[in-house]
Amino acid sequence: MPVKTAREPVKHNPNQPRTIAITGGKGGVGKTSVALNLALTLARQDRRVLLLDGDTDLANVSIMVGLYPRKTLANVMAGECRLEDIILETDYGLHIVPGASGVQECMDMGPAESLRVLRALYNLENRYDYVITDTAAGLQAAGLHMIAATELACMVVTPDPASLTDAFSLIKVLRRRGYNRIPSILVNMAQGASQARSVFQRLDAAAQRHLGFSLHYMGGIWRDETLRQSVLNQKPVALLPVSDPSCRQFHTLADMVNVRLSQLPEKKAGIAAYWHKVSRRGAEVTPAPVAAPGKTTEEEAPDAKTQCLGAVSQLESVFARAPVDPMLRYEAFTRLFALLGSTLDSDVIEIVQTGLGSFQWENLDPEHKRHLATHLRELADQISPPPQGAKKPEAASSILREPFYDRISFGEQDRLVRVLKEQPADISLDQLLRSLSDNDQGRS
Repeated sequence: MPVKTAREPVKHNPNQPRTIAITGGKGGVGKTSVALNLALTLARQDRRVLLLDGDTDLANVSIMVGLYPRKTLANVMAGECRLEDIILETDYGLHIVPGASGVQECMDMGPAESLRVLRALYNLENRYDYVITDTAAGLQAAGLHMIAATELACMVVTPDPASLTDAFSLIKVLRRRGYNRIPSILVNMAQGASQARSVFQRLDAAAQRHLGFSLHYMGGIWRDETLRQSVLNQKPVALLPVSDPSCRQFHTLADMVNVRLSQLPEKKAGIAAYWHKVSRRGAEVTPAPVAAPGKTTEEEAPDAKTQCLGAVSQLESVFARAPVDPMLRYEAFTRLFALLGSTLDSDVIEIVQTGLGSFQWENLDPEHKRHLATHLRELADQISPPPQGAKKPEAASSILREPFYDRISFGEQDRLVRVLKEQPADISLDQLLRSLSDNDQGRS
């Protein structure tokens, strides 16, 4: 099918658009299908909707409606075209930006280039009522930033236990990185309302127990053959008559989203403004190396050691200023660890071991110590799984037993008491033990 670009830009929206992130802890949960059908449903209700395909650079959203873009956001960032040139238009006037995950690269661009792209994105998003982002799955920095950039995070899970585990890990990481909004949970591929509610309750109970807050229930999408075939046929169920059960449940989801948005305060800044702030912070943390005045040849530039130590010193100075934004700290050290882990050899192992030994673990509270110890044990099992059938080490509480009297070593208690009474008061410990040993030999 030929590329179908947007015919004309929509008019400026005087109000801030409502921003929604459709996300998930792992792939394969139907996240892209949910994002596309929700966007089409809102567009069908005469809303101006922009769908950002931030899952991968492969433009999966547009493929699901039979569109194959020739250019993505990467081309815009390379200066090969304008942002308006890559926008695709599909049914009900829904606009799609393919390859929106490339916005993460703004952090690595120069200030002028990143400002050009983000200003274009800012002007674009303010023309819509809704901006929906299909985020990258997992715990990568790009996906976390996409969630943080929106006012509502709708996390898609399935009844699969692995989906719940990964979703909980994502929620936990977001929380520890300073994300304070409550995620909404949408249960996809459920057999019915009771199963969807049960799946949510399991995840919500874990959040209450370990994180200290409750999640928001967005509802469920039932598993049916129509929905599965719609993906294969590149015809989303949101295009079916509203009377169709598969289509109707996305109208219900749209209503639930609007109710939830009405309960949340509107963000003062949009997606482009958020990424602009992140890119500026990234430039402060990892500035591009600048050669000294008059030094233009490669030989005169600082060597790798000087540049590396200089970058570390700059990072130390940034983190010496308190308080440090948790998302910034996460971004910086995640990228450093990714760089460290690109080549796993004996030197890297030595660096990791030394780094772990340099932490002041005694300053951790008992709960964090237990959590970290459990995580390190799981990591050790992944690196070197225990042999088949090997018993796991007993917990410390099971190893510690009540003190008891050893009759094998000291004989009956009354004999030991009698021997102790017979010894002089000034006897040394060595003499006492020798005396007990002599008595044992005489008794034998």
